[in-house]
Amino acid sequence: MQNYKLVLFGTIFLAAGSTLNAQEQIEKTNPSALHHEVPDNGYLAPSSDPYRPVKGYKFVNSSIFTIQVNVDADGYNIPNDAANEPSIAIDPLNPENIVIGWRQFDNINSNFRQAGYAFSTNGGQFWTFPGVIDPGVFRSDPVLDADANGTIFYNSLTSNGYTYTCKVFRSNSGGADWDDGVNARGGDKQWMVIDKTNGIGAGNIYSYWNVSYSSCYPGFFTRSTDGGDFYENCVNVQGFPYWGTMAVGPDGELYTVGAGEDEGAVVSKSTSAQDPSSSVGWDLAEQVYLDGYLGIQSPINPAGLLGQANIGVDCSDGPGRGNVYVLASVQRPMAGDPADVMFSKSTDGGATWSLFPVRINDDPENNHYQWFGTMSVAPNGRIDAIWLDTRDAPSGSYLSALYYSYSLDEGVTWSVNERLSELFDPHVGWPQQDKMGDYFDMRSDETGAHLAWANTFNGEEDVYYSYITPTYIGLDETPAGSNSLSLTCYPNPFSENTMIRYILPAEEGVKIEVLTIYGQPVDVLFSGSQEAGVHVIKYQPSLLATGYYYCRVSTKAGTASIPLMKIR
Repeated sequence: MQNYKLVLFGTIFLAAGSTLNAQEQIEKTNPSALHHEVPDNGYLAPSSDPYRPVKGYKFVNSSIFTIQVNVDADGYNIPNDAANEPSIAIDPLNPENIVIGWRQFDNINSNFRQAGYAFSTNGGQFWTFPGVIDPGVFRSDPVLDADANGTIFYNSLTSNGYTYTCKVFRSNSGGADWDDGVNARGGDKQWMVIDKTNGIGAGNIYSYWNVSYSSCYPGFFTRSTDGGDFYENCVNVQGFPYWGTMAVGPDGELYTVGAGEDEGAVVSKSTSAQDPSSSVGWDLAEQVYLDGYLGIQSPINPAGLLGQANIGVDCSDGPGRGNVYVLASVQRPMAGDPADVMFSKSTDGGATWSLFPVRINDDPENNHYQWFGTMSVAPNGRIDAIWLDTRDAPSGSYLSALYYSYSLDEGVTWSVNERLSELFDPHVGWPQQDKMGDYFDMRSDETGAHLAWANTFNGEEDVYYSYITPTYIGLDETPAGSNSLSLTCYPNPFSENTMIRYILPAEEGVKIEVLTIYGQPVDVLFSGSQEAGVHVIKYQPSLLATGYYYCRVSTKAGTASIPLMKIR
């Protein structure tokens, strides 16, 4: 991804728009002076040095399950490699199928990167890392998503000098196999989203990137309306955003967010993009005030970003339906703070935004870094936010930990910040690049959040999967960070089936059963020994009468239960 000099470029580019056309604006810059994705090191094979096998990192408590993804076939860490900038996709037809893609560096003595990936068929409990898509080809900036039919799409950037192109690879096997990829125009830094609504845009694939590094200048947006077989000619995005993400609203409307000409971000909206018979037009481009600046390089991630701008839309049937949210880690010079996680919202489809953004990190000081802020919106309207945080580090140190907060009232108030990991040093394991990548990725469901992120628990950059369980869910609650088991269920109430998800803090015997409200057993869903981690059971009670029940998980260490409601 590009460095902070592009912030200045973006300001010049947009501010000059009234007097210069797009080509003239680009020519006013010197592209060779700007950081960009380029294979400036040759490929190096994995290190052949002997090493002592170390089991891949794994951590479990009542709030989070975390496991290393880029491991060998036996679950051991692979030394002297690196992995960062992860993106995650979840099969909506079978949420147990999860795929994560990342920038894979086979040897940290070269910054040559490839399209790494891994997949899980059991909800993230175990991961298979087959290697890379397109072996030997320089690939970067992975972005993954899934369509409503369960096909996984992997958008990957490659470059040759100042030529930037993207391919989108498809998998109909949950990430086990991939096709040869389809040319998808593209540029640096691209993002992608797929329409999963039931409207006329269902299955549409959208992508946009920075106009200054485009394969189809002066355009920097494309779409596919045929399931990814063909990507249309490029067009502009009103407002010229960059370093940002995309989201689709409940009625198929498309939103983009990115750095803009002023501090904060710019949000663009299109209602015509969903219509395959219509050309793509833009309804608006609005500045979002975040009381700070995106994209500024800082000592904590010297050659990278503080994080990208995130956009999410409430697609629930609740009171927040249609709300649009923006979150980003920004530098706040007026507040004297090097990086805070700031949040803003629109209740009118992006036309107007909060006058005063919300600071989500609740540390009392203004000398800590809250970076790589990442947001997702659950189908029930809950907003989840994570970031890396230095508040617990020794003075003068950049040691960081994963933090989490959520909102149940459309972003008005946020839960007390919760620390979900140990401290780690983000300045180790750099693969000939002075950064730990530029972004994380998260997908929320009704009971929690699936997170793909990078850290250095093993003394090197590696990719991890975490499932975060908000502490408000469940009947028998436990203190945050405790080693007790947790239990969630969705949908609830349910008619045909429900997904029961529980986290075991340690390997032990477990019994999962459904009981009447009087404690009489109805069904035994599992009885036996299970490993520590996340477990999911799909409960399909064909003969269960309508009414109230309890699901109970029992172990030697204790029990947890949650009420269930069966409806017609």
